[in-house]
Amino acid sequence: MTKPKKELLFLALGGSGEIGMNVNLYGCDGKWVMVDLGMTFADPSYPGVDLILPDLEFIEKHRKDLLGIVLTHGHEDHIGAVPYFAADLDVPLFATPFTAGLIRRKLEEVGLERQVKLNIIPNSGSFDLGPFGFRYLPIAHSIAEGNAMLIDTPYGRIFHTGDWKLDDEPVLGAPSTPEDFTKIGDEGILAMVCDSTNVFNDKASGSEGEVRRNLMRVVEDIDTRIVVTTFASNAARLQTLGEVAIHAGRKLCVAGRSLDRIIENCKENGYLKNFPSTIDFQEAMSLPRGDVMIIATGGQGEARAALGRIAGDSHQIKLSEGDHVLFSSKQIPGNEIAIGRIQNQLAAKGVVMITERQEHIHVSGHPGQPELAKMYKWIRPEILVPVHGEIRHMKTQVRFGLEQGIPKAIFQQNGDVVRLAPNGPKILAQERTGRLVVDGDVIIPADGKTLNDRRKTAHNGMISVAIGLDRKGNIFGQPVLKMHGVPLEEDESDFLDEVVDKIITKYSNPVGNVDKFSEAIRLLVRRSATEWTGKKPIVSVLTVEA
Repeated sequence: MTKPKKELLFLALGGSGEIGMNVNLYGCDGKWVMVDLGMTFADPSYPGVDLILPDLEFIEKHRKDLLGIVLTHGHEDHIGAVPYFAADLDVPLFATPFTAGLIRRKLEEVGLERQVKLNIIPNSGSFDLGPFGFRYLPIAHSIAEGNAMLIDTPYGRIFHTGDWKLDDEPVLGAPSTPEDFTKIGDEGILAMVCDSTNVFNDKASGSEGEVRRNLMRVVEDIDTRIVVTTFASNAARLQTLGEVAIHAGRKLCVAGRSLDRIIENCKENGYLKNFPSTIDFQEAMSLPRGDVMIIATGGQGEARAALGRIAGDSHQIKLSEGDHVLFSSKQIPGNEIAIGRIQNQLAAKGVVMITERQEHIHVSGHPGQPELAKMYKWIRPEILVPVHGEIRHMKTQVRFGLEQGIPKAIFQQNGDVVRLAPNGPKILAQERTGRLVVDGDVIIPADGKTLNDRRKTAHNGMISVAIGLDRKGNIFGQPVLKMHGVPLEEDESDFLDEVVDKIITKYSNPVGNVDKFSEAIRLLVRRSATEWTGKKPIVSVLTVEA
C-alpha cells in the first residue's frame, strides 16, 4: 500500500481494538489526513514505563503525502502523542480554541511551539486540506469543546463522531441539536466512524445537570472536610463543583497541577466564568472542617497525584476520621488495584468514601445504546465503521448498527486499510501497526529487547557471573556470582558454592573458544538456578582475560 488512488480509504493506526491511543487516517487522491494523535497509559505489563505511543511507521514512510493533523478534542488519548511526533511529521495541526490551548502548552513544555504550526479553528468552523473539507460539529462529551467532524471528500461524506454522548442539560457549551444532526443526515452521509466505548450499556449515559443536582444534595448533607476527585479535563464537572462549593458555603481549594492547567486554559477560552476564587493548602487546613471543599487529582489511583499523596500522608492536605472523599469519576478498567490501594489507605484513617455506586455523582462521556440508536436515525449513514473500542465493543456495535437498520457495517482493527468508496466497505490490505513506549527520555519499541528483558528480570530475577581467564585459557581465581531477585533467600550461599564447584570441576583444563565457554557457563548457571528454584533467571557472563 503506497498512495490512495481515486478512492476513499480509512486506516486506523491506533484506537481500533483498544480504548485509547486514537490515530485515524483518511486517504484519497494520493493524500492522507490524520484525525487525532493520542497516547495511552501503561499498565503493569510495561515495567518502568508510564506512557505508550502509537507506532506511526506507515505514515512516517508516506509523510510527504500527509496534509495535516486534525484534533477532535483535548483528551490525552486524542492529543497526548502530539509533542512526540508533530515536529517529525512536519505538518500543520488544526484544533478549536480550548483544545489548541492544551496542545500549545504541551508544545511549550518540550520547546516545539515555534517548530509546529498550530491552526486555531473557531467553534463550528471549517477549513480545507487538499481534497478534504473539514467542519467542526460541537457535541457533548466530558471535556470542553468536544467535536464530531464532518469530512467532505470527492467520494462521499464522512461523519466522524469523535468521543461523544447526548446531554439534555449540558453544563458547558452548546452541543449540536437533533435538528442539526438530522439536517446533516439529509445531505447524505457515506460512512459514520463511531465511538464504541459504551456499546454494552442499554441505558443512556445521563446528564451533567443530574450530576450537579446530586452533588449539591450530597455535599450539603456533610459537615466534615470534603475532597472531590474527578478527571481534570472535565471542565463541566469543574464548573459544577465550583457551583456546589458556593451553594454549600465552602471555600474551594484545588490540588493537582493538571487541574491548575485545565482551569487556566478554561478561563483563557471563556469557560468557568463564575468559578470561585480558590484558597491555598495552608488556609484550607486552617478552616473549620465543614467550611472547605478540595478538588483533587488522582481518582484513578495514581500514586503521585494529589489524592494518592493525601492518602499516604505526604501532602499538605490532611484527612481524618469522618472526613469524606467523593469519587466523581468512573473507575477505568485496569486501575482497580491502584484505586483500591488508595481507598484502603483512606479507609484506615476512617475517611468516608462515596462513589458512583452509592450516589449518582458521575456520568460517562460516551454513548450507550439509546444514544447510538438516535444518532443512527439522525445521520442515516450507508456504512457504519466502529472505532474507539476493544474488539468486543466494535463487534457488538457492528451487530447493533445492522439491527438498527444501517445498510452496511464493517469491523476493522488497527492496520486494516478499508476502502469506503467506491464499492465499499472492503478491507484491501493490512499495514504494520504497534506500540512504542516512553522509557525515561527515550522512545523504544514496546515489544523490543529492553522491555522483554525487563519483564523476564521482573518474573525470574537475574544472575551475573564474572570469570577470570589466564593467557592459556585456564580459569584463575574463584568465579564471582551476584544475584538479583532470585528466590533463594537462606539457600543463597549453598547455591553459589555449588555453582562455583561445578564450574571449576567442569573446566579444569583450558576453556578453548571464549564465546562458546561463556554460553556454556550461562546455560549451566541457569539450569542450576532452575533446579533450585523453578525459575529461569536472566544470566549474564563476563569473562576477563589476563
